[in-house]
Amino acid sequence: MKLNEFGQPVGEALPEWQPVEPPTISCIEGKYCRLERLDAHRHAESLYQAFQQSEDERNWTYLPYGPFTSLQDYRDFLVGMANKSDPYQFAVIDSATGNAVGTVALMRIDVTNGVIEVGHLVYSPLMQRTAMSTEVMSLLLEYVFFTLGYRRLEWKCDSLNAPSRAAAVRFGFTFEGIFRQMLVTQGRNRDTAWYALLDSEYSRLRVGYQAWLAPDNFDAAGMQMQRLTDFFDVD
Repeated sequence: MKLNEFGQPVGEALPEWQPVEPPTISCIEGKYCRLERLDAHRHAESLYQAFQQSEDERNWTYLPYGPFTSLQDYRDFLVGMANKSDPYQFAVIDSATGNAVGTVALMRIDVTNGVIEVGHLVYSPLMQRTAMSTEVMSLLLEYVFFTLGYRRLEWKCDSLNAPSRAAAVRFGFTFEGIFRQMLVTQGRNRDTAWYALLDSEYSRLRVGYQAWLAPDNFDAAGMQMQRLTDFFDVD
């Protein structure tokens, strides 16, 4: 434990630390998908059609917006989102079809302390339970930690959103607690579950992501042979 001159415990010194840059990249290429800076005019129609593949509106339950009843309403919403630098929104493009199938964002960007959050994950049925959904996270982790040099990536969700909480754990995030009565979302109280992943932790998980995304981890139907967490367990 490090003590200062007064005998008080203090955190690790970071003499080399410098503030980082905000996200500015326009495209991140992967094997199964790519992330393109959100453009309402280019992406709205294919995103709206992708979301129409859902049997019901359950994917919007825990979001502060949606569902959208018309393409024009959704396009108007995307125009507002695309003009913001925080959240910095991406459209997820299926490499096989060239169509936008979901959205994700980097947000609450704190360049001074090197902290950033991944949020606004809205995945259509066309990318749910596919390699794309995991590759999106792998691409963002690589960009956040290795390209930009952030120290901490956060994941927050409604504490009642069990699928989102399970996804955070699967992707290697650590649960840090519940912030009670943090938000009012669509007229309801939201207690928020907080998760985070540190740069040092991602350095260990990075190889696991690469191994899971390798072609030989998928059968002819595109189903995984081994789980992502299986690769994390290997030293």
